[in-house]
Amino acid sequence: MTRYVFVTGGVVSSLGKGLSSASLASLLQLRGFKVRIRKLDPYLNVDPGTMNPFQHGEVFVTDDGAETDLDIGHYERFTGISATKSDNITTGGIYSDIIKKERRGDYLGGTVQVVPHVTDRIKKFISQDVKDEDFIICEIGGTVGDIESLPFLEAIRQFSNDIGKNNSLFIHLTLVPYMKASEELKTKPTQHSVKELRSLGIQPDIIICRSEKKIPTMERKKISLFCNVDIENVIETIDVRTIYEAPISFHKEKLDDRVLSYFKIKSKKSPNLTKWKNITSKVLSSRKDVNIGIIGKYVNLKDAYKSLDEALIHGGISNNLKVNLTRIDSENLKIQNIKALLKEVSGVLIPGGFGKRGSEGKIAAIKYARLNNIPFFGICFGMQMAIIEAARNLLNIKNASTSEFGNNCTPVVGLLEEWNKGKKTFKGSEKNLGGTMRLGLYDAILKSNSLISKIYSMKKIKERHRHRYEVNIKYKEQFEKKGLIFSALSPDGMLPEIIELKNHPWFIGVQFHPEFRSTPFIPHPLFSSFIKAAEINKRRN
Repeated sequence: MTRYVFVTGGVVSSLGKGLSSASLASLLQLRGFKVRIRKLDPYLNVDPGTMNPFQHGEVFVTDDGAETDLDIGHYERFTGISATKSDNITTGGIYSDIIKKERRGDYLGGTVQVVPHVTDRIKKFISQDVKDEDFIICEIGGTVGDIESLPFLEAIRQFSNDIGKNNSLFIHLTLVPYMKASEELKTKPTQHSVKELRSLGIQPDIIICRSEKKIPTMERKKISLFCNVDIENVIETIDVRTIYEAPISFHKEKLDDRVLSYFKIKSKKSPNLTKWKNITSKVLSSRKDVNIGIIGKYVNLKDAYKSLDEALIHGGISNNLKVNLTRIDSENLKIQNIKALLKEVSGVLIPGGFGKRGSEGKIAAIKYARLNNIPFFGICFGMQMAIIEAARNLLNIKNASTSEFGNNCTPVVGLLEEWNKGKKTFKGSEKNLGGTMRLGLYDAILKSNSLISKIYSMKKIKERHRHRYEVNIKYKEQFEKKGLIFSALSPDGMLPEIIELKNHPWFIGVQFHPEFRSTPFIPHPLFSSFIKAAEINKRRN
């Protein structure tokens, strides 16, 4: 029988519902249970694909091509389970489905309402594609009290009644702030948040209290009394030194014990947290370090490159190195200040992105890395910028650029018109930005005797893509004569997947997003290799 755990948040946003859900899932896995995590987001966008990273953070992409919330990345990294399109939905996605049905006449002229039509659609999402999982953990995005999340909260209330209280559990994450002036922890925000939740018909079974300091027994008793929760189910979570310490912290607080106790389930096996302790130790105790410069236009928001940051840390783990990330705004990067800004970094990475803003700074940084033998890693848009730099300075095409920036150029990068996946042919369009990209897992064939083939140690790879522009294959021979090798292509030989530069210590661009498939326990080989190259560069200098 599948049990359902619903995770809500109160008081303020960004408390760590995603991390808490991922940690709980990992702990239940260690006890021998099969787990799946889902995310319900309250915003009206159909998906986060067209949202500005400054507002939403990164867009995470699954194997099957879903553009999802960044928390899905946490779920995958902590559990090793590949998410699918059925694991993330938004209010916009739900309403879009309902409106399509209404337009088709599926409701036979009936009045379409939030209850039951919207709530029924949410309940269907929660329970769909469930196979033999022991637990489904559903995180509800947003903050209790916000108008946007009301349909979701009503839906999970109904769902709990439908399946029975003994098969569903509500976890509420709140903030217990510390008032420095009075040197007190305040429980009132938690009390009010729970009151709001109870007014909607949901009584939390477990309360997770986020705090800067340990919560004394007296305050726990107060939360227990006024929130109608057993004191053993009032669990504190204090800021951890690394996110990979979170499962250890929650286990010490007996979160997994309390969940199993609620359901009256015995653990299938004793949890062994050695792997988490080893990862934490490597992240926190590595004596050697290396500095990596991330050059992008969203660097002021860490969540904009969340999976990338973690993948670089994973690369450090595999090399027993601490990775220090230097974030450089590409708009502020000029030829005259490149040397000063990059003098302390041992590797340069240009991440994915869209748009012209900051592109010339990225191109200038790539040129500097190429000429000074600094390890360079270009991802998606970063690879395209590397192609433009090479076209201008190696092929002497001075107006080389991408058609994304306009038509007044020689387009060495252009809009995807058609591509193949399996036996299907897909066509792009500029009319609907939400549905024109090459998304999800695609094959690539590696060139033998290339650096990339040594890194992967295989001939064929699968990686996740998210882009609507592609390097123009017709310039392949010209580039290769100048030492820029197209070391991986799509199986039909039409789409460049990887480039590398001969006679350079480490210069690689990839059209896909390897960061989406990296985990702390299985670091992606590209990041492991890049970090190792950066360390060698540091020793050399």
